[in-house]
Amino acid sequence: MALHRKDGEEQPYIPAGIFKIRLPFIHYRWELSECLQAILMCATCLGAIPVLEEVLGVPYEVAWSMVIINGFFYNMHALLGDPVVPGWITPAIPMVTAFLTLSEQGPDRTQTMIALQLVVSFIFLFMGITGLANKIIGAIPNAIKAGILVGAGFSAISGEFSAGGRAGLYPVTVLIGSIVAYFLLFSVMFKKMKANSKLWHMVGNFGMLPAIIIAVIIGPLTGELPAPNLVLGSIIKIPDFAAIWNTLSPFSIGFPSIAKFISVIPTAIAVYIIAFGDFVSSEQLITTADAIRTDEKIDFNPGRSNIISGLRNLIQAFICPYPELCGPLWAAVTAAVSERYKEGRKSMDSIFSGVGTFRWMTFICVALVPVASFVQPILPAALSLTLIVQGFVCCQIGMNMIRSDSERGLAGVMGAVLCIKGASWGLAVGIILYILIFGNFKNPEENKEAVNA
Repeated sequence: MALHRKDGEEQPYIPAGIFKIRLPFIHYRWELSECLQAILMCATCLGAIPVLEEVLGVPYEVAWSMVIINGFFYNMHALLGDPVVPGWITPAIPMVTAFLTLSEQGPDRTQTMIALQLVVSFIFLFMGITGLANKIIGAIPNAIKAGILVGAGFSAISGEFSAGGRAGLYPVTVLIGSIVAYFLLFSVMFKKMKANSKLWHMVGNFGMLPAIIIAVIIGPLTGELPAPNLVLGSIIKIPDFAAIWNTLSPFSIGFPSIAKFISVIPTAIAVYIIAFGDFVSSEQLITTADAIRTDEKIDFNPGRSNIISGLRNLIQAFICPYPELCGPLWAAVTAAVSERYKEGRKSMDSIFSGVGTFRWMTFICVALVPVASFVQPILPAALSLTLIVQGFVCCQIGMNMIRSDSERGLAGVMGAVLCIKGASWGLAVGIILYILIFGNFKNPEENKEAVNA
């Protein structure tokens, strides 16, 4: 039985400086809904395998091992007090893979990946340790924050529907799966159905899981994806640490040169700009949930989230460099967990019981041979559904942050530029437009007359 929380207080924890250590079953209860969601939602985590094979040139077994290691480090967030479901820096994946392909596949490209992930980790750690993360999120105008979020949403959606995107490769599976996911997560009509029916309420508690199940069924029926192949011979996949160390670790293939570190700096800055949108999303999702659930005080600290994300990137750069990088938020799942959390303590005791259960269970499931073999055929579709849902969440949160026509126009233009030209261009355009429109670069609270115009 987990330690009990008094109404209005924080969930019990072990204090450790900026960190607040929480262990499953001891400091929060195990949530059945998130546990069941994770069994098939781990398909998205395993969706990293094709990217790892293509970009780093590693065989399937090594890529699978890397996913398991990455899944273990996801648990650092709930363990150390960050109340979100972490994930990749997803909108940056197309930009990172394009940058990496400029290097020859093999040790040279792997060293570039190591350098990039190390620089990204240093930026995260610097922002978190100095406290600048807290100040930046509070100081940057809402229109700029919204532009980053809208641009991330545009990037996620456009990547799926552009030429060669997964929506074109698996049109029926992705279309039907997206419709189901949007209906279950965002439909006003479905919320009314949940309120009037125990059956629909139970279905809604599983978040994106029904959409993934639909993909498992529709993909083979349409011939877009092969049928699942359940392997029952062995149970647990033990990561091939030796192969990872010998082919990917800088201690084996050599450390990147100073010139390579310098070459990755612009891309690393752009990656952090995109990741910054995840911190904004995290803050908004948690703030909204916290306002509804007065029985629990949620402590979201951008500095702590930056430090944990920085540590994950730092560790993985040395043992298994990851092109998807280690981001602070899986927006689609955090939104689903947050929606169920808002229903009250009976549905979900603590935000940590939801996010902690989900991440521990995905780690367990990506290492289970029967589960991984069953979802392997739908990995591309699962990844596509996640990106499409993330695009909706990013745009929804971004638009909710702005209150005037001028801000809405700025966020839309900035988002479009960020999607088309990249994060650096988008941020530069957003700052210039904000100064041109409002005459200064202050938080909207200091521009009330302009905002209300």
